[in-house]
Amino acid sequence: MIAVLWLITAKDNASFSDALKLMGWWPIGVSEIMRSFLLTAVLFTGPLFERGIAEGEWKDWIRGSRVSETLRGWIGWRNYVAGPITEEIMFRSAIVPLHLLAKISPGRIVFVAPLYFGIAHVHHFYEFRLTHPDTSVLAALFRSLFQFSYTTIFGWYATFIYLRTGSLPAAILAHTFCNWSGLPRLWGRVEGSVPIGPPLAKGKEDSERTPMYAYTQLSVGWSVAYYTLLVAGAVAFYYALWPLTDSPRALASFATK
Repeated sequence: MIAVLWLITAKDNASFSDALKLMGWWPIGVSEIMRSFLLTAVLFTGPLFERGIAEGEWKDWIRGSRVSETLRGWIGWRNYVAGPITEEIMFRSAIVPLHLLAKISPGRIVFVAPLYFGIAHVHHFYEFRLTHPDTSVLAALFRSLFQFSYTTIFGWYATFIYLRTGSLPAAILAHTFCNWSGLPRLWGRVEGSVPIGPPLAKGKEDSERTPMYAYTQLSVGWSVAYYTLLVAGAVAFYYALWPLTDSPRALASFATK
């Protein structure tokens, strides 16, 4: 990051404050952060309905108990705090400004720069082969290609937010939210969850001490509502994408909308 900061100020004759702006550090842009978060939540309307209403997590959201349970383990900190912060600093705050200095168009930056982000996850193929030696190479390769695909797609979205809002925290928060939500359900019926016991005792290397839940079958109406909201959220996201990311702090101007 220091090298990128030096490069911007020394080679582009930019002031220190302009360099921080190009890297998304300052100004913070609270409005941009909240609107980007809202946009991401709109896209995940269906999954939010499934987890919050169908599975009954909304009470835990209000109490904040799931947050404390998740962040008790190092995996929770990695997935929702350290991972999003370090990855967005590297793949957005460090890489995108270099592309801007190279006079690459915003459209190309959105689609090209995230490829580095996707490639950075290819090593999981090797890790998966070590931990699952009985799994075929083809299955492991398909898994890695799938992971490369969705991390690259998220990278497109995060880069778009970064360029449109000029806010690194906005991209970090979107990253955290997507990690928490996971991939949306695209098939199958929605189920409800019922707590059946306290958390199991776990070792120091385990992720979290979360309560045990059992899943129960819900009526088909819940699934109809979920898939309706999933489509509605995608449509609303499409129409809200440009308005909710509009900002005077944008790092680049896209030719068409």
